[in-house]
Amino acid sequence: MKIKMIASDMDDTLLNNDRKISPRNLAAIKKALAAGIVFTLATGRMYRSIKPFAEQLQLDVPLIAYNGALVKGALSEEVYVRKPLQLQTALDALAYCKGKGYYVQVYIDDELLVKEENEYSRMYSRISGVPTIAVGEAVYNINKAPHKLLLMTESKDFAAAWQDVAARFKGRMDVTSSKDNFLELMEPGVNKWGAVEALAASFGIQPEEIMCIGDSNNDLSMIANAGIGVAVANAKPQDQPAA
Repeated sequence: MKIKMIASDMDDTLLNNDRKISPRNLAAIKKALAAGIVFTLATGRMYRSIKPFAEQLQLDVPLIAYNGALVKGALSEEVYVRKPLQLQTALDALAYCKGKGYYVQVYIDDELLVKEENEYSRMYSRISGVPTIAVGEAVYNINKAPHKLLLMTESKDFAAAWQDVAARFKGRMDVTSSKDNFLELMEPGVNKWGAVEALAASFGIQPEEIMCIGDSNNDLSMIANAGIGVAVANAKPQDQPAA
């Protein structure tokens, strides 16, 4: 079966250690585009964080952001899919994070809200290229549904936090991870594969005609279901704590 669409994760997959697209990867993508293959980015990142890379690649397709909670045109900025976390669920999760003392990030209207700047927020800004907005206690009392929440802990606490969050919010949130201590909290049913499959269908492309490339837990859905699923050489072991 001929591959007609490629969806690639960004961090630790498409991007190198300098968080740039290498000349080799850039040349491969250009070759695929010239052959008529649809290429898109599928990432946990914010839309505004991936748009510059789409512009570099001269992509004119919908981009998959927030693990599939938002699908938005690279050039048109038309919103094709928007599946934010339910507001009450987000508020309950934020109250939980506050009670536990966990660092949490809130993504609303493509802005990145935190309680205060710290080592976690600065690290994330370096990765994403997006500044955080410190709003104090207001971060726990949002009035608009966020695309996702991101919880960070120290490495030694991460597995226990994942297990506890998944159990407490079972059926209300989907929980996954994009890096060693990044816990991603989304609306149930939101994942990269759902967005990739829907986007492919809009082009008349079948699942078996899709290649998906990634490295982490939040890539599993698309790697497992695509016609060709590729886990890159540096992919992390996909051990998910039991809920």
